[in-house]
Amino acid sequence: MEKENKVKDFFNGVFAEMKRITWPTRKEAVNHTITVIVFILLASLFLGAMDIAIQQLLETFVLKI
Repeated sequence: MEKENKVKDFFNGVFAEMKRITWPTRKEAVNHTITVIVFILLASLFLGAMDIAIQQLLETFVLKI
């Protein structure tokens, strides 16, 4: 019986917290999504460029292919 009360209290707390959430507007969600996608693309380009540069340096100075 005690376990059932703990589970019930937990879910009552979860639902109470869900009612307090301030959800973003559609415009805010779209803007944040675009920002994340742009950042991921920029980070991917940067990491790809670093990978190519390090590969070239290794081939030139270490591996001497």
